[in-house]
Amino acid sequence: MSDADGAWVSLFSGGKDSAWALYRALEAGLPVERLVTVHPAGDSYMYHVPETELAALAAESIGIELLDVEPADFEADAATDSGAQGDAELEPLEAALAELDRDLADGIAGLTAGAVESEYQTSRIRGLCDRLDCDLFAPLWQEPPRDLADAMLAAGFEIEIIQVAAHGLDESWLGRTLDRDAIDELETLHEEYGVHILGEGGEFETFVVDGPHMDRRIALEYETEWAGTRGRVRVTNARLE
Repeated sequence: MSDADGAWVSLFSGGKDSAWALYRALEAGLPVERLVTVHPAGDSYMYHVPETELAALAAESIGIELLDVEPADFEADAATDSGAQGDAELEPLEAALAELDRDLADGIAGLTAGAVESEYQTSRIRGLCDRLDCDLFAPLWQEPPRDLADAMLAAGFEIEIIQVAAHGLDESWLGRTLDRDAIDELETLHEEYGVHILGEGGEFETFVVDGPHMDRRIALEYETEWAGTRGRVRVTNARLE
């Protein structure tokens, strides 16, 4: 069981939402001692998928130790519905956090999470926190997406789009910086196609290459892959500047 004075752990993919949750936690003075990155082997209902290996560089720039939960930790699962798959996907993360809770001197006091509107993800993370007897810090939860996007840019986040999969998002969005012009366009696409402004429905995925919580910017070199209606960035080189 964790102690109230224990460490905070940030569920972290390197994407904008988890990075914003971490940033807000640090601003609030929460003692974040670990970042935890899950590396799904394929498509996932629970986790950010593309280029999660970049989280290690982000962690180095941020200066917080990273714990990886690898694809090999996911058991082959015969679940046929999304609820069962989400529960199964949570198991290796919960096992890793339970072990970390035992290893840390005062246990885990709380987790940060970047969910905005997904009850599917948030209900499972809340249940996980209940079982670990720790708090949940979810500063994006139920906040207006445009307000969140504007706050990220105002704080100095530099965000690049690394995957798209939605009507209205073509190959030109791959590698694009999520700036105010892009957000304006996403608002229009939301009205036309229902695209979530922050991409929380899987419409797009991002990676934060720089921000006020990072000591060094991350430079990316990449190729793009496009398959008719969806595509992704394939990073060929990444380094701290």
